[in-house]
Amino acid sequence: MDIDLARAWVQAIAAAVDQHKDHLTQLDSAIGDADHGVNMHRGFSAVTTALDGVEADTVGALLVKSGTTLISSVGGASGPLYGGAFRAIGKTLDAPKATPQEFAAALAAGLDSIQKLGAAAPGDKTMIDAYGPALAAFQQQADAGADLAAAALAAANAAEEGMRATTPLQARKGRASYLGARSIGHPDPGAASTALIFRALAETAVTR
Repeated sequence: MDIDLARAWVQAIAAAVDQHKDHLTQLDSAIGDADHGVNMHRGFSAVTTALDGVEADTVGALLVKSGTTLISSVGGASGPLYGGAFRAIGKTLDAPKATPQEFAAALAAGLDSIQKLGAAAPGDKTMIDAYGPALAAFQQQADAGADLAAAALAAANAAEEGMRATTPLQARKGRASYLGARSIGHPDPGAASTALIFRALAETAVTR
């Protein structure tokens, strides 16, 4: 992971969110406030603008800037959760480049930030159900000596599988938890946007 790739990743996330914002909102309309797509689109559009012309000297500086922008521009819980995650990822990457194992450690810091803020655990039907498997898959590949593209592809596949696995779960955290059993049968919107983020990483990394 280098500075140019980090910038391309964030731009790819913004493009994916723009493409899928209506789908994210449809998912959220079933079990949430029907604003997840709009909020994520606003946030990553703001990130793209904020990074325009920014000359970062480390991978982390660019990602911290992204996280700070998300916190200030995204409504609801998504801003603090995603923004905090990107800030945590960035704070561990204080060099112009990072190895796959260093990036895995950064992703772990991002998950830790989400868990501390959201107090959710695996199986609660949240973004953690996509992020956790993605991190485990990335870490496994990195530890085995895989390059960033291979590790990111494994993470994206695991995130999407984790997102699909939220469908039969009953939500125990967040707005969806108020619905009780009615939350069963719908994939979690946060898990869906998390899967988009990891797929954007895989698609960006493989082209570098």
